[in-house]
Amino acid sequence: MTTSPTLAGLAARLAEAACVNAPFKLADGTQLSAYFDEYRLAADPELLRDTARAMAALIPDDAQALAGIELGGVPLVVALSAATGLPAVFLRRRPKGYGSRRQIEGADITGRRTVLVDDVVRSGGQLLTMARTLRMTGAPVTDAVCVLERPLGGRMLLAEHRVALHSLLTEANLPAQRTGDAA
Repeated sequence: MTTSPTLAGLAARLAEAACVNAPFKLADGTQLSAYFDEYRLAADPELLRDTARAMAALIPDDAQALAGIELGGVPLVVALSAATGLPAVFLRRRPKGYGSRRQIEGADITGRRTVLVDDVVRSGGQLLTMARTLRMTGAPVTDAVCVLERPLGGRMLLAEHRVALHSLLTEANLPAQRTGDAA
């Protein structure tokens, strides 16, 4: 992937705003010396808008809906939906324990080619789980998009299950002083 000046500028802005050089522990217990803080991205309206516009180019032409994974994918899917005009759904890791009791909220995506949206992809396990969930409800899923891809096997795992990963940035796109172990 060749980085255009616009993408390079966006990468620098994302690194400045969202890459934090501080200890961080992942849910699986992995300790990182730096991480990508999706909340800082989501909290900056201009950066979120510009990121969504750049990600819109990654959405396949035949996509019919977008699905954002809680929690980092939700603000991204809202912004991406606004940028593309595609309807969105919001995916919980588990069905809601009260009220609607749904795992999938938003538009009806039955039979619609749906693209998964998340902030950072590492191993790909969460995206794969959500792709299976959507497929079981009748939404074909063959693509996923993310802001940042870490080289931890996610792309390969997803490909093995017929999901193509399209990442806006990889660690190599981030300015050298900020890459570290960004989550």
